[in-house]
Amino acid sequence: MKFISAIIKPHKLDDIRNALQDEGVHGMTVSEVKGFGRQGGHKEIYRGAEYAVNYVPKTKIEVAVADDIADRVIELIRDKANSGQIGDGKIFVFELSEVVRIRTGETGGEAL
Repeated sequence: MKFISAIIKPHKLDDIRNALQDEGVHGMTVSEVKGFGRQGGHKEIYRGAEYAVNYVPKTKIEVAVADDIADRVIELIRDKANSGQIGDGKIFVFELSEVVRIRTGETGGEAL
């Protein structure tokens, strides 16, 4: 099993969610986060004054999937999140040693 964590631009979330549902992924966790990468934030002008915005708003998606669909899920996220512009985000993939569904006690792939 794999645990996939992706940091994306917020407006790309619905496209990614729909693509993952079409692929049979039945759940994900979504968080609103802030951060910066190579762009290092940006500057905004408000009422004539310039302000440095050091942290850019992003969306974090977390999903646990079986090994056999992990590559397809990564490909879908990359395809749907890609705008070709700086700040598109990153995808992190971790080995997942165990999953337990709290309600039923199911473990492993059955818990996904």
